[in-house]
Amino acid sequence: MPCSDPADPAAAIFDGISRWVGSPPIRELVAGFGGRWPAGDLGAVLAALDGFSARHWDFRAGRERPEAREPDLDERSAAQVHAAASTLGLVRPRPPARTRYAHLVVLGGLAHACLRRVAYAAHLLRGDVGVTGEVAVLGSYRPLSEVERRTLADAGVTGCDTEVDVLDAAVRRTFGRSVPDSEDGLDAGHPHHSWSSRTYRPTGLPQVRVLAAPSSEPQRRRAHTADTQRFWAEHARLLPDEPVLLVTAPIYVPFQHCDALRTLAVPYGCEIDTVGVDPTLPDLTRLPEPTLTPGRYLQEIRSAIRSMRALHTTLAEVGQHARRTG
Repeated sequence: MPCSDPADPAAAIFDGISRWVGSPPIRELVAGFGGRWPAGDLGAVLAALDGFSARHWDFRAGRERPEAREPDLDERSAAQVHAAASTLGLVRPRPPARTRYAHLVVLGGLAHACLRRVAYAAHLLRGDVGVTGEVAVLGSYRPLSEVERRTLADAGVTGCDTEVDVLDAAVRRTFGRSVPDSEDGLDAGHPHHSWSSRTYRPTGLPQVRVLAAPSSEPQRRRAHTADTQRFWAEHARLLPDEPVLLVTAPIYVPFQHCDALRTLAVPYGCEIDTVGVDPTLPDLTRLPEPTLTPGRYLQEIRSAIRSMRALHTTLAEVGQHARRTG
């Protein structure tokens, strides 16, 4: 996956994007779904792959992930998708690369994911990972589906209406806090415009802040991953070269890592390490886990392609601006 090298971050990221999108698994998937490899430079290849994946691997059609349809793939195609996803980094979790970070960021998601990611972050903090700054738990006011509500009820979590409610409940439950130590926010009368911040200070651990971000396009959609990362960065005042650890699920690591490079590493100069929850840990085996299907993997390979395309565009624009002003 792309990474930022402090010596030449743009070159390292461009190289990482090129290697990932041009890797054998991506090429074989394109061929397997009847496509031909696109010609042109990296930008042209990314644009073509974005278009191809929209036609063949987009099963959401603008809907939330739980509402995506599952494609009817034969056994051979399904096996090819799973093998590609594994090679591309969407299946197996890996441990953090460091033992010390400036900040740890937990990314929100569906209800079960919120519980698992907060629990995994606590496992890391109580183990070998030190954090000198804060733990940021990032979400939005996305309403919960009925399936999510049932999942929470089965896990003994009640009183939640939105994604950020689940994250907040998970923090209180995992870190043993009943109320926040401080609160801030803005109720703008619509969830796309509103934001909230709740800070907890568990004994012997860094402070934990639960943030709900507003949307950068409130007329069109709710806040997405990049919005939440950008919103947190504005509050945290990131410094160059600070290492930041992101926690998500393995299936989302490539796309959310590239979103973080675009929204955090490029503008602030920090270093990004993104890891997925390890589902085999004893603390997590009791929490609900969804079944991941070939359609889900194809959808998130598409998400990664789109995120890399946005990252490539941002880097190109930054380079053009530097040349004009230099």
